[in-house]
Amino acid sequence: MANNDKTKIEYVGDSRVPAKKHPNISPSYSEFPGKTEAFWPNFLLKEWMVAAVALMGYLILTVSQPAPLTDMADPTNTSFTPLPDWYFLFLYQLLKYPWASGTPWVLMGTVVLPGLMFGGLMLAPFLDRGPERRWTKRPVASGLMFLGVISVAFLTWEAMDGYKKMEASKAEAAAEAGEPGGDSGGAAAPPAAELDSDDPGAEIWAAQTSCVSCHGADMSGGGGPPLTDVGSRLSADEIKDVIVNGAGIMSAGMFDGTDEELDQLVEFLAEQK
Repeated sequence: MANNDKTKIEYVGDSRVPAKKHPNISPSYSEFPGKTEAFWPNFLLKEWMVAAVALMGYLILTVSQPAPLTDMADPTNTSFTPLPDWYFLFLYQLLKYPWASGTPWVLMGTVVLPGLMFGGLMLAPFLDRGPERRWTKRPVASGLMFLGVISVAFLTWEAMDGYKKMEASKAEAAAEAGEPGGDSGGAAAPPAAELDSDDPGAEIWAAQTSCVSCHGADMSGGGGPPLTDVGSRLSADEIKDVIVNGAGIMSAGMFDGTDEELDQLVEFLAEQK
């Protein structure tokens, strides 16, 4: 072989040799104890189990404790105070405070504070990116969570407590004013009155829509107290004063008629004993 000859090596690929494919296997989580876990099925299964228990709890609660119906809407009752659903009671109570709903603070209670609360929920994954999963080792996130839960629970309780006190004060005011809707010592309501169609006072009563809508066509009560025994507790002058000036939850000027019709109505009510 001549000295100027060069050795040449050529590599030729063979298509018959299959390429090696490595399966997509997750890394071993044993290397990170207590830090990470497989999303499927470990983490997702836990989420499903918690969701199923919570859903069953809500279903049992709705069946065993149905939501009570409150008073029917009455356009003639100007003292009626509407109450929102329970999940909005904390906002309802928040807007009662002067620093959240006063003239210069309207945006604070309606936009700023709710925006901070709900915005914090959306930004929580970006604000707290620590690797720890125990709530005891995440004081900032845990503290904000407990603060939110306690605030919502307290405001909800405060709203219901204030509503109950307001209703109790209304009933007490009605009792002090001599309305038959006040506390009568737990005595049963008297039977419904049988109205005499020949009595002009009965005809006037039946024609007064505002009276009938609250006290019932037979005077047995409804949105307002029963009047079947009003004559045994109030004099004619007192009855007339209540009709003209109002008392308790009853507004003034509800009677729509002449002075003569008013006297006939008062005489008719005074006979109800």
